[in-house]
Amino acid sequence: MQARMKNPALLLPHGMEAIQALYKAMAAGGVDPRTMELVHLRASQINGCGACVHAGVTNAHKAGESDERLHATAGWYDSPLFDDAERAALVLTEAVTRLSDRPGQVTDEIWADATKHYDEQQLAAIILMIATTNFFNRINTTIKEPAGTTWS
Repeated sequence: MQARMKNPALLLPHGMEAIQALYKAMAAGGVDPRTMELVHLRASQINGCGACVHAGVTNAHKAGESDERLHATAGWYDSPLFDDAERAALVLTEAVTRLSDRPGQVTDEIWADATKHYDEQQLAAIILMIATTNFFNRINTTIKEPAGTTWS
């Protein structure tokens, strides 16, 4: 499989710099990097972005995530491998990623549960990760970026 074109973030001047600044901001939010990678992986699975799923698994391994939990991420609802904070982040990820499924997707209940586990800085980081992942999923599926691609 070959991409339709080079990734837009690499084509446009300062594109990758802006994205790297976003990731730097997310890292400063104080959320466990494994949780951030689970958020990225789950959104990418929902959106069917092979390149981002591959990158998500690779980055999650680097953050210390186990194969067992990575394999269970697609079915996390039924898995005992995730704690309540991770579940709150994954519920929020699914709600934000599936906004078009119904109005008001991010319910007050989902939000209240997330605030039990994360402060505003951490929520900001998680929300930015969800949004950035969805951003990349849309770019990569549009240009048919193959799994295993590295962006540098």
